Amino acid sequence: MAVDVLLGLQWGDEGKGKIVDVLTSKYDIIARFQGGPNAGHTLEFDGIKHVLHTIPSGIFHPTAINIIGNGVVIDPIIFKKELEGLKKLNVNFKEKLFISRKAHLILPSHKLLDAASEHAKGKDKIGSTLKGIGPTYMDKTGRNGLRIGDIELPDFTSRYTKLVNKHKQLLNHFDFEYDVEAMEKEWFDSIDLLKEMHFIDSEQYLAQAIKDGKNVLAEGAQGSLLDIDFGTYPFVTSSNTVAAGACTGLGIAPNKIGDVFGIFKAYLTRVGSGPFPTELHDTTGVDIQKAGNEFGATTGRPRRCGWIDLPALKYAINVNGVTKLMMMKADVLSNFPTIKVCTHYKYNGEIIDYLPYNIEGDNIEPIYNELPCWKVDLTGLTDMSDLPKELIDYVTYLEKELETPITIVSVGPDRTQTILNN
Repeated sequence: MAVDVLLGLQWGDEGKGKIVDVLTSKYDIIARFQGGPNAGHTLEFDGIKHVLHTIPSGIFHPTAINIIGNGVVIDPIIFKKELEGLKKLNVNFKEKLFISRKAHLILPSHKLLDAASEHAKGKDKIGSTLKGIGPTYMDKTGRNGLRIGDIELPDFTSRYTKLVNKHKQLLNHFDFEYDVEAMEKEWFDSIDLLKEMHFIDSEQYLAQAIKDGKNVLAEGAQGSLLDIDFGTYPFVTSSNTVAAGACTGLGIAPNKIGDVFGIFKAYLTRVGSGPFPTELHDTTGVDIQKAGNEFGATTGRPRRCGWIDLPALKYAINVNGVTKLMMMKADVLSNFPTIKVCTHYKYNGEIIDYLPYNIEGDNIEPIYNELPCWKVDLTGLTDMSDLPKELIDYVTYLEKELETPITIVSVGPDRTQTILNN
C-alpha cells in the first residue's frame, strides 16, 4: 500500500487537523512526521474545540493507530498536558499512540536558548513561538540531542546533565537571566509519564504495516512556506514541512508515497514576522481576521490576513507534488463586496507568476484579479450542489489556475461542515 501525505500549502494554520480528523476513518495509521509543540491543530466536533500540539489528529478515532515520528521534537511537559486532556475525554491513548525512539526531546534549557536568542535579535526577531523548537533541531543536526530512546538507557540522567551544561555555557554569552533548575522537576515528572508510553522503531513498524496492506496517512505540521529549505527563509520553522519531510520524518521510501493532499485557506494568513506580499493593512484585513477567528492555536497571537496568493500556492503545489487540493474557510469570505486573487507579481519591474528568491520589501507588488463574492451563509450547507454560484465559480477558477482538483470545500469549523467535491 502507498502512504498518503497531508500538509499545509501556506504559512500554516490552514486547517490540517480538521481534515485529518475527517479522513481518519479511511486510514489504519496516522503518522505525524515533523515539527513540535509550536504546531496547533484544532479539531471541532460535538460542539467542543480540541487543540493538539504534538499528538496526531487521528487520536479521536476509535481504532486508528497514531504515531509520532522520528522527525518530531517532543516537549514532555506539553505532551503530558495533552495526554491529561485526552484522559478527561476517555481517549484510550496508551493503546493507540506510539512514539518513535528516534524522536528528539525538548529540554528546559532549549526553551531558554530560544528565548535568549530571540531577545538578542531585538527588532530583527523572526517571531519564534519560544517553544525550544529551533535549538532542539540545532542539537539534532549538531549530533548533541537527546532522543526518546535515550530514556530507556541507564545513563539517561548523565546524558541530560552533559547537554544542559553545554547549554549553560551558551546561555552565559547572552545578557539573559535564567534558572534551569527551577524548570527541571516538572520536566522529569513528565519524563516519568513518557516512560509509560509505547516506544517503537517507527521506520520498521511502518515498513511492516505497508507490507501488511495497512492504509497510512502522514500528517504534516506548519505549512510549506515555512519549510527550512523552501520557505520564506529565515522567517521559517526548523524542519522540512514539505512532502519530502514525510520520508525523512518517518523513514518511508519516496516510492511508497501515494496521494499528496494540499490544504489551503480561501484567503491567506501568517503568524509572526516575515514577508507577506498580499497582506491587508486595512479594515478588510481586520474583517477577515474577526470573521475567521484568526488567532494562533498555540500562541494566541493575532494572524496577519490577506488575499490568496496563487504564485505562492503554485510554488507549494509544485514542491510537494500535490495531487488533490482541499480549500478551508470558504465561509469566512461570505458577504465581502468582492474577492481579490493575486495572480502575478510585479518583481523588479517584471511581471512574473512564480515565487522568486526574495519577496521582501518594495521589490515585489501583487497583481490582482477581482471576483464576485457569495452573499450566503455557508455553514449549514451539506452538498456541493447547494453552494452559491459565485463560490462554485471561485472553486472552478482556482482549479483551472492551479491545475489541480479541489476535492474538499470546508464551510465551517466542525467536522460535519465539510463538503466533498467529487
